[in-house]
Amino acid sequence: MRTLVGALALAAACAGGTAAAQQVPVEEVVLDNGMTLLLLPRPGDPNVAAGWVAKVGSVYERPGITGVAHLFEHMMFKGTAAIGTRNIEQDLQIIAQLDEVKAALRVEEAALLEAERLGRIEDAGDPAHRTERHQALMDRFEALLAQQGDLLIKEDFSRIYSGQGASGMNAGTSYDFTLYFVNVPANKLELWFWMESDRLLNPVFREFYAERDVVHEERRLRIDSTPIGRFQEQFEALFWQSSPYGWPVVGWPSDLEGITRGEALAFFDLYYAPNNLAAALVGDFDPAEAKALAERYFGRLPRGDRLPPQPRTREMPQVSEKRMLAYAETNPQVVVRYHSVPDGHVDEPALVVLGQLLNDRTGRLYRALVEEEGVATRASGGQSGFKFEGMFELRGTAAEGHAPEEVEQALYAEMERLKTEPVDPRELQKVKNQNAASTFRQLQGNFFLMYSLLMRDAYRGWETINSDPPLYEAVTADDIMRVANTYFEPENRAVAVYYRKASDEAPDPRLAGLDPEEQEQIRQMQAMIGQLNAEQIGQFIERFEQMSSQAPPENQDMVAVVLELLRERRAAAEGDGR
Repeated sequence: MRTLVGALALAAACAGGTAAAQQVPVEEVVLDNGMTLLLLPRPGDPNVAAGWVAKVGSVYERPGITGVAHLFEHMMFKGTAAIGTRNIEQDLQIIAQLDEVKAALRVEEAALLEAERLGRIEDAGDPAHRTERHQALMDRFEALLAQQGDLLIKEDFSRIYSGQGASGMNAGTSYDFTLYFVNVPANKLELWFWMESDRLLNPVFREFYAERDVVHEERRLRIDSTPIGRFQEQFEALFWQSSPYGWPVVGWPSDLEGITRGEALAFFDLYYAPNNLAAALVGDFDPAEAKALAERYFGRLPRGDRLPPQPRTREMPQVSEKRMLAYAETNPQVVVRYHSVPDGHVDEPALVVLGQLLNDRTGRLYRALVEEEGVATRASGGQSGFKFEGMFELRGTAAEGHAPEEVEQALYAEMERLKTEPVDPRELQKVKNQNAASTFRQLQGNFFLMYSLLMRDAYRGWETINSDPPLYEAVTADDIMRVANTYFEPENRAVAVYYRKASDEAPDPRLAGLDPEEQEQIRQMQAMIGQLNAEQIGQFIERFEQMSSQAPPENQDMVAVVLELLRERRAAAEGDGR
């Protein structure tokens, strides 16, 4: 085991406009198996923000298994040999039998897919086309699932944590990484080390095929059932010609239906090896105790046999503008994307600061498009630097009586100003001060700091939380003008123009008192609400009732409408037994 001590700079704005730095020590521990542990003790807080990151996301997949990284986020909560089952021997036997039946089913499914491809049948998923053998296999599969269901202890992983006072257990998958986290009481730190190491050392991916259906349902709720979800997905594929950032994190439907447990296990063995993981603790704990626990629990994980391969395919240079026109149940709007640079590129700080000049109600886009010209109700822009690629996006929603093309041209006009007119030094320094102050406030929270350390470690290393702020402070007006002229050219952009889809339905009178932006948010929520069951609706109602007392006065009308829609849906869901 080797240790390195670094410093975490928290930038703050001081009276003279320069960034002050509060040095907070971070200790890095690298175990013999290659796993990294980041320790940041903060005495006085009885809780510890604890998490770990697998340096793998959807861009590490390949066609045929898209969505597998996100699927593993779900599977990692299914338990281990010790957690989640009443009889591990019977459980494993049933899993083996399920794999055998599923292999036989794939033969039957392949025949139907071929018939569909040749036009002999319309839908390979229609039960009417199944052979007797196919149906018998389906019946056998369902019977095995029922047997397994009798053995399972549902939500056992979260039950153990919550029973010991932990909270906020969750995870998230992105293009570039998958992050798992929870807040644990300081006196339950050993529980965290055991729980997390056990699900890495002894995972049991039970309910694998059922969980694929859960992810499929999640995809339907987030993409298929939202007003512009499918259009956004199409725009992603249009923008990225060759890069793996072009497929959705949740995966393509055909891949979700076809991923085998064997393919998933091979993916896990490669990318969830300890030499591809990092963990972080922020809160009130003893670093010496944490290091000893890390050695005892994480140290038992075997190092991977080979280094995880990195994505090979890069985006091809774009040579002409791309455009997408769509009619959707949404306010008229426009999205303009330019290919830019990945995280850590020398031009990224200037692009980030340029985006901050455009954003918020005091930013250039809102002032010009909303307040001065009145062509938009909202407008924004900013840089997104991923690990291997990057993009800069501009967005604007058209005001009543104005076309999205007007918004588009107004966006371009503001970008042209940045190409030809140097940014005023006071405006530039104001943005830098706001950014530094915001960063300082955010990093006071244990959870945000833990999350930031792990996310940065998945990119270029956690130390960038200290080394990046001076790069943003050093951005000049010449840098802004240079990157504006480098990246914001017509042949380097893709444009999505949304028009409001004509509807025969009468407008909902409850939306009449809301502004266009709030109406748009309500419309997007309505489709999702319609897909939720009674239990899910109850959870949403509880959250919104809590929000109603905290929402600003100007948002109370919107919260009231959402609550009314949720209660209507709960009554309907209870009526149809969902």
